[in-house]
Amino acid sequence: MSNSTIDPAILAGIPQRPPFLFLERIIERSAQELHCQNLLTGDEDFFKGHFPGNPIMPGVLLQESIFQTGALLMSDQAEGKGVGIITRVDRVKFKRLVRPGDLLDIKVKLNDVIDSAFYMQGEIRVAGELACSLKFTGTLLKESR
Repeated sequence: MSNSTIDPAILAGIPQRPPFLFLERIIERSAQELHCQNLLTGDEDFFKGHFPGNPIMPGVLLQESIFQTGALLMSDQAEGKGVGIITRVDRVKFKRLVRPGDLLDIKVKLNDVIDSAFYMQGEIRVAGELACSLKFTGTLLKESR
């Protein structure tokens, strides 16, 4: 993935960049929900070692895809005043292997905001089939630079 194929709103909303950016397009956006996509080409570095001859996207990177979507949703809520970080993860479930060529549909819903805590839930589907789901909490880290 190169910066030229990434939705500029993603680049403006979160600090991650390739090769550690796992969002490509924004499909639908509201104050409470965000739907992004990422097409896995098979050229991603993590497929080279996880696992040679049987490439599978690591579960932690599926989670990171959801977290990046959540961070983008938090940045919308906070008008870009800080970087979204994760403070808690609950009820992680992996239901389907994710492989090269898969199109990830990543959806995050904001359930509540209490003080500086953003309570969210997210999921990834591939061809309509649930691949990963979780609940998580995030907050905004004020940039010190």
